[in-house]
Amino acid sequence: MPPDPSRPDLHVIVLAAGEGRRMRSDRPKVLQPLGGQPMLAHVLDALAPLGPAAVHVVIGAGADRVRDAFEARRPPVRWVEQAERLGTGHAVQQALPSIPAGARVLVLPGDMPLIRTESLERLVGIDAPLALLTFEPGDPTGYGRILRDDAGRPVGIREERDASARERQIGEVNSGVMLADAECLADWLGRIGNDNAQREYYLTDVVGLAVADGAAVATASCGESREALGANDRVQLAALEAALQARRRRALLDAGVSLPVPDQVQLRGRVEAGRDVVIDVGAVLEGTVVLGDGVEIGPGCVLRDCRLAAGTRVEAYSVLDGAETTGACRIGPFARLRPGTVLAAGVKIGNFVETKNAVLAEGAKASHLSYVGDAEVGAGANLGAGTITCNYDGVNKHRTVIGSDAFVGSNSALVAPVTIGDRATIGAGSTISGNAPADALTVARARQKSLPGWKRPTRKS
Repeated sequence: MPPDPSRPDLHVIVLAAGEGRRMRSDRPKVLQPLGGQPMLAHVLDALAPLGPAAVHVVIGAGADRVRDAFEARRPPVRWVEQAERLGTGHAVQQALPSIPAGARVLVLPGDMPLIRTESLERLVGIDAPLALLTFEPGDPTGYGRILRDDAGRPVGIREERDASARERQIGEVNSGVMLADAECLADWLGRIGNDNAQREYYLTDVVGLAVADGAAVATASCGESREALGANDRVQLAALEAALQARRRRALLDAGVSLPVPDQVQLRGRVEAGRDVVIDVGAVLEGTVVLGDGVEIGPGCVLRDCRLAAGTRVEAYSVLDGAETTGACRIGPFARLRPGTVLAAGVKIGNFVETKNAVLAEGAKASHLSYVGDAEVGAGANLGAGTITCNYDGVNKHRTVIGSDAFVGSNSALVAPVTIGDRATIGAGSTISGNAPADALTVARARQKSLPGWKRPTRKS
């Protein structure tokens, strides 16, 4: 969705400086993978449709690695480094100098990968000096509680570690997402202290200051409570993964895709599917996968960055990476299609066949135990079991061209660069190192001999 040009006054601050020690990982917390992407990528994707003037990402632990991971992102984010990590309030202060005083500032954590654009839209639509996104988790332990007065107006946020026993009974909690006028936010942050258990400057303390100043404080609720969940350890990260997978599977089911065993399909990227698509148990889809009408993905298959035309069937335990079909094909079982593979209608790639940078024209077949790399295979050509294209000389790759309706006998080696003519036949067991003419039989193998009187050797005593 393109950015909305009507929000040039909106600036976003993403808090992504945490180390995530409880993850027990060398990887910065916001780079922990979820659904095939770093957690931070999910947050940035949710922000993009809001059309902010700029997104300021506050980084600290592993700052260079975080920058490098998003170097190619467009539009680019603005990086802000928090040299000393003194709390969320201090983190926001690092980004404010580059934000105009008249702007509205949306602040959110970088480890909230399930947040929906719709919930952020709901918050951004509020006209108040300060607004909070809240939710009610099943277990509020660990979250800052929303304190309200007798009239129901929010008057503060109490962090778990500083809350009383009575305050810990409150079910409504702070999501960590806040919207504020930039000038007011800068003033409030300049007045917060660190008189708390962690000796940190809490961003949440601005709520009490805003109330004391008589500023209106508003709230909006998440569409669903799990949107605001974060992850501080591997257990919580696994829970987020489960929630994300459930959301993605539901979206496919709602779009008409058949998932016979939904909980055992993993969606680690973006999937576009037509009508009557079937994705069987144990399939894993990564990157960008586009499936035409009637495509069937068998059990245990892995698809990464593939585009499959309508009617294509992928049999069990096949691995497709960067492959494309332009018509209905049959692939597998146990096939491996590598980047650069393009298959036309009617192509058959059978069991234990590997292709790479290979284009197979309509009706071509490689049914068993073959390797087809750096090759162009003509319409109707048939590659017998054990056929390989010898495309690599140890330094350079070379191309094999096989003509239309050619027949390559079993256990043949085609030493590239080589051309097999239209309707040519290659005798089984041949090693072809020169071009084979059209409409002819080419055989390149040692003449068979039988030695009469030969006896097997015997074991010496």
